[in-house]
Amino acid sequence: MDLRRMTSNLITLPRLYPILDADALARADVPLATAARTLYDAGVRWVQYRDKQASDAEFAAAMQEMRAIFPAGEAVLLLNDRVHLCAQVGADGVHIGQEDMLAQLARQILGPHYLLGVSTHNPAQLNAAIATGAADYLAIGPVFATGSKENPDPVVGLEGVRAARASTRLPLVAIGGITGENGRAVIEAGADSVAVISAMLAQDGREMAERVRDFLAFLR
Repeated sequence: MDLRRMTSNLITLPRLYPILDADALARADVPLATAARTLYDAGVRWVQYRDKQASDAEFAAAMQEMRAIFPAGEAVLLLNDRVHLCAQVGADGVHIGQEDMLAQLARQILGPHYLLGVSTHNPAQLNAAIATGAADYLAIGPVFATGSKENPDPVVGLEGVRAARASTRLPLVAIGGITGENGRAVIEAGADSVAVISAMLAQDGREMAERVRDFLAFLR
């Protein structure tokens, strides 16, 4: 899988964009390896890992575990925020938020061959991210109320997704409170992909696999 950025071509996001978040996994009592293997076995080949609390060494160890399940060249593995670790841990790219590193600086550090996603929460942030020319894709949200962040930004709703779609040709992933029941509406509003965190987690591996397969079916 060639992930090199091509200025004339846009990347293609999968319909389902799972985020394995360390805090959400801990609350659900699901080991990282179990969740990652369940996603892989269900056919997922694009995933982001997020852990805001771990040390760099702990984060690198978790990414090594993830890379063993999602092999380089076969799957896209992104890390959240820690731009300086991207090459070291063998990730395919980085996703940054509004409180993380500036997109322009992240691109300078990453160079042209790694993917960069940028979270936005309102039209001003979206337009600013577009103007940098640094991102390969943008995230918009929260679309619906969510419990996955301690201090979530205001809900943008489906109208926010439609407005974002009208503002850019860049691939767009929607995030925040998305479930199997409302995911299709988010896609129809203009998102290329939906990011899911807690809605897909379950202590039982079989139940989690069923949830992931349901998402994939709903989003076709």
